[in-house]
Amino acid sequence: MKKQNKSNLKTQQIDAHLVDNQNRVMTTNDGVPIHDNNNTLKAGERGPSLLEDFIYQDKLAHFDRERIPERVVHARGSGAHGVFEATADISNYTRASFLKKGAVTPLFVRFSTVAGFKGSTDLARDVRGFSVKFYTQEGNYDLVGNNIPVFFIQDAMQFPDLVHAVKPEPDKEIPQAASAHDTFWDFISLMPEAAHMSLWVMSDRAIPRSLRMMEGFGVHTFKFVNEEGKGTFVKFHWKPKLGVHQVAWQEAQKISGYDADFHRRDLWEAIDNGDFPQWDLGVQLIPEEDELKYSFDILDPTKIIPEELVPVQIIGTMTLNRNPENFFAETEQIAFDPGRLVPGIDFSNDPLLQGRVFSYADTQNYRLGGPNFHELPINRPVNGKHNNQKDGFQRTDIPKGNVSYFPNSLGGGCPYHAMLKGEKGFESHAEKIDAKKIRGRSTSFADHFTQARLFFNSQSKPEQQHIINAFSFELSKVNSVVIRTRELAILNQIDEVLAAGVGKHLGIEPPKQLDELTLQFARQNHPDYPIKPNKPEVEKSAALSMATKPGEGTIETRKVAFLVADGVSKKSVEQMKNALMAEKAEAVLVSTRVGQLKYKEGGTEEIQHTYLTDASVCFDAFYTPDGDSVALLKNEPDYVQFINEGFRHCKAIAFAKGAEGLVDLTYIKMKGLDEGVILESKNNLSADFIKAMKGHRIWTREEDRKVPV
Repeated sequence: MKKQNKSNLKTQQIDAHLVDNQNRVMTTNDGVPIHDNNNTLKAGERGPSLLEDFIYQDKLAHFDRERIPERVVHARGSGAHGVFEATADISNYTRASFLKKGAVTPLFVRFSTVAGFKGSTDLARDVRGFSVKFYTQEGNYDLVGNNIPVFFIQDAMQFPDLVHAVKPEPDKEIPQAASAHDTFWDFISLMPEAAHMSLWVMSDRAIPRSLRMMEGFGVHTFKFVNEEGKGTFVKFHWKPKLGVHQVAWQEAQKISGYDADFHRRDLWEAIDNGDFPQWDLGVQLIPEEDELKYSFDILDPTKIIPEELVPVQIIGTMTLNRNPENFFAETEQIAFDPGRLVPGIDFSNDPLLQGRVFSYADTQNYRLGGPNFHELPINRPVNGKHNNQKDGFQRTDIPKGNVSYFPNSLGGGCPYHAMLKGEKGFESHAEKIDAKKIRGRSTSFADHFTQARLFFNSQSKPEQQHIINAFSFELSKVNSVVIRTRELAILNQIDEVLAAGVGKHLGIEPPKQLDELTLQFARQNHPDYPIKPNKPEVEKSAALSMATKPGEGTIETRKVAFLVADGVSKKSVEQMKNALMAEKAEAVLVSTRVGQLKYKEGGTEEIQHTYLTDASVCFDAFYTPDGDSVALLKNEPDYVQFINEGFRHCKAIAFAKGAEGLVDLTYIKMKGLDEGVILESKNNLSADFIKAMKGHRIWTREEDRKVPV
């Protein structure tokens, strides 16, 4: 009986702390009822966010402290040192010293996934963080972006909600590093503004072949400010020298099993081998007087500016040339903040950007143990720091003197304001503001489907099918038929072919109209929603597709598996290897065992890769040379697996003349030859093989495969 009483008491204590949100008005942590949880407080619908927004600060301060010690988002990352060289004169637009033609600036880049924990896989379907810290002579500048140029939400107030929805569900802490579950799609299906970003994440952009082969974007519209104080709106683009490429979805899943560090290893090895990754930095420049010129709002973070309207101008090149000495000290402790600006660059009134300026700094203060995280070596500015800030956790600098205030006379008035001695410091752009305080959004933010349609229409047919397959896979993991149906209604507003293709896989007829609950939430931001959208200036943009035509790409740093066994012809190996090396590709011999490989002509070579230890998904193409090895490969089932998987994943496959009979053992015999299967007896072996590889994949090989429902 006593045990029963204690048990009941314990239950009562737990029950006293249980919170049931059903039929309750939303409040702050202090119990204040919240009128609008979707919008930050702004000076006018399109004005800047206001510091007095205690509801936003209450929400974000809690969000930024939810996990210890890894980042709440972007936990799994890879980093590298490098330099940026400015190559164009843009002094008419900005006075930023590191962007002056000829300037060379050291930097550190951190790439990352968003949703997964620190120990998750590199190959999850996810957005990739693409953040660059420039150590300029005027202080550190952080360009904190992604490999996708838009975002799910328009206002920072909803950022915690988005992340809560995509993270593992709180009751069971699954799934890990995945968005294919109920809470994410519940949130997304109620947010028409997320439609554009959803298509990008369901496209091949979300499963890059390499961190070295993905674009980067600043996402937001920023401002350049020149010596005269004139502002120009700017969008930032990173364009990789190696092109933009992806892996196949099934391949990504297998890579996660064979090598969860695939991207991290690829970046490290490329730099270690001297194959330094490079990106061109491009900008889209929009005069202030053209701010309202377009059918969309340039301050809306769910929109792009099509390159057909505003071309991207290349202004410099980034080269990554040094791996970190210590992962924790550098890659893990580096602290990025979009609010870390230098003279000549400033914010726009993008409401998501305005909110990030508070959130990131607050996050770093918490995650790195206090306000002195900028004294860590990886975060220190190269030009030093001089101010009157004092003490705090983890202080490593030792300030001299007895003065820690301003103004002062005991310290000679130092450190002094730049303006006191005729020098120029950071000055915010003198933007005129005359508006009422309001929680709301401009009607110019209310068109959620036109640019999503632009993205879908701009994809090649295989890319469109991949998007359909991705939505089908994700929504098939959602248990709620209501959520599936609601998201299909969203897709139907974008494109009927897209919606029908996904609906077919799910066995659901896509509704013509948006769900009433979706409309209800949308009207909280725009009372007249849905509005009639403006006619778009561009309906198809080549820059949005990743498709590469055969022979037009580069195979630099691509890994080609030479599938061999004892008795392989060295001549057959060397001829293809030399042709690939001329294109700066890498030949990797994969054999039946590690150790000494015996050549037909005599001699040996040390082998480190085998059919047992390696997998086809870790290579870009496959070549089977001539030799006595062919007889051994006929009885090697793992060899056949390499070829079958490589064919299914749409990769180039080549056979020397004496090895062509091996085709009969593979899936290729049933499907037939195509331009990606190169036979020496029918083709110019090395030239046609390289041409097929330059097209990245032979997507015509794909069928519309059934997706598990």
